[in-house]
Amino acid sequence: MKLRRVRAVARKELLHILRDPRSLGMAIAIPMLMLILFGFALTVDVDDVPLVVWDQSLSPASRELLSRFDGSPYFSLAGSVRNERELEEAVDRREALVGLVIPADFAQRIEAGRSVPVEFLVDGSDSNKAAIAIGYGEVIAAMYSQEVAIEALRRVGGARLRPPLDVRPRVWFNADMESRNYIIPGLIAVIMMVIAAMLTSLTVAREWERGTMEQLISTPVKGPELILGKLIPYFAVAMLDVLLAVLMGEFVFHVPLRGNVALVFGLGAIFLAGALAMGMLISIVAKTQLLASQLAMITTFLPAFLLSGFMIPTANMPVVIRGITYVVPASYFVTLLHGIYLKGVGLEILAGEAILLVIYGTVMVLVANRKFKKKLI
Repeated sequence: MKLRRVRAVARKELLHILRDPRSLGMAIAIPMLMLILFGFALTVDVDDVPLVVWDQSLSPASRELLSRFDGSPYFSLAGSVRNERELEEAVDRREALVGLVIPADFAQRIEAGRSVPVEFLVDGSDSNKAAIAIGYGEVIAAMYSQEVAIEALRRVGGARLRPPLDVRPRVWFNADMESRNYIIPGLIAVIMMVIAAMLTSLTVAREWERGTMEQLISTPVKGPELILGKLIPYFAVAMLDVLLAVLMGEFVFHVPLRGNVALVFGLGAIFLAGALAMGMLISIVAKTQLLASQLAMITTFLPAFLLSGFMIPTANMPVVIRGITYVVPASYFVTLLHGIYLKGVGLEILAGEAILLVIYGTVMVLVANRKFKKKLI
C-alpha cells in the first residue's frame, strides 16, 4: 500500500464532497436535526398526569387525600366529576389519564379505623404511562395510609409514634432523574451509526452508476488503497458530526459529561471506522445508489434504534432477539457513552465493550477490502 495513492484517492473524494455543498450540508445538518428532534421529543419521564376526581365524601378527610395527589409533581388535577358517566367521558376524551373515586363513607371509615376502598382508574391504552401512574398512586396512597395509622396509634397511646424505618433514597449518576441525561448519549451513538453508514453507502455505487469505476480499475490503485482513500474524507466529516453532537449535548441539552472527553472521541473514532466501512461494504455489494441507501437504512437505523438497548432494555427482549443484540455494534457504543457520560468511568470498567468495538471495526474494514474486486464483473 502506497500512501501517495491513498492520498490521491482521498483528495479526489474530498473534492467531490466540496463540489457538492448541499450533500456536505446535509451530512452535517441531518445529525443535528435528528439530535434536536429526538432529544426534545423522546422522553420517558411521566409527570403532571391529568387526574379527575369523583369525591362522593366531600369531607376534610377526602380533601386531605386529594391534596396529596394534587400537591405531588406527578399528578395535576384536571377537574372533578359527579358520576361514573362523566368520569368515563373524561378518560375517553383524553382529558384525564387517571380517575380517583372516593366513596361516600370515606371519612367515617377513616375515623373508625377501618379500611376503605378507593378506586384508582387508569387508562391502560398507553401501558407504559399507566404502569408508572399506578406506581405513583400506590406510593401516595401508602404514605397517606401510614400517616393515618400512626395518627390513630398516637391518639390511643398518647405518645408521638415514628415509623420504624426511615428510608432516604440517594440517586447516583443522575440525581435529578432526568431521562434526557440517559437518552442523549445513546442518541448520539444511534445517529452516528446511521449517518456514518449513509455517508459511505453511496461512494462505490456512485462510481458504478456514473461509469467512472472503469477508470479507477484501470489505474495502479489497489483495492485497499481505494477503500482507505474513500473512507478518510468521510471519516473527517463524521468526526465533525461527533464534535457537534458532543457540543450540543453540553450546551443545548445540558447533559453532564463526567468522564474523559478524549475517550469519547477515541472510542467514537473506532466506532465510526467500523460504521463507515460497513457503509462501504453495502455500497460495494449493492452497486446502485438507491439499493445501497435502502440497505444502509435497514441495516443501521432499525437495529441501532431498537436493538441497542437505547430505548428498550435488552433484558426485556425474547431470548432469540436478545441474542441478535450481541451483534449490533451500536449496543456497545451506547453502553460506553452511558458509562463515560453519566458515571465518569474509563477503560478499566469498559474495556470489554471497547475491545468488541475494535473487533467490529477491524472486521468491517477487512471484509470491505476483501469484497472489493478490481474488475468489471
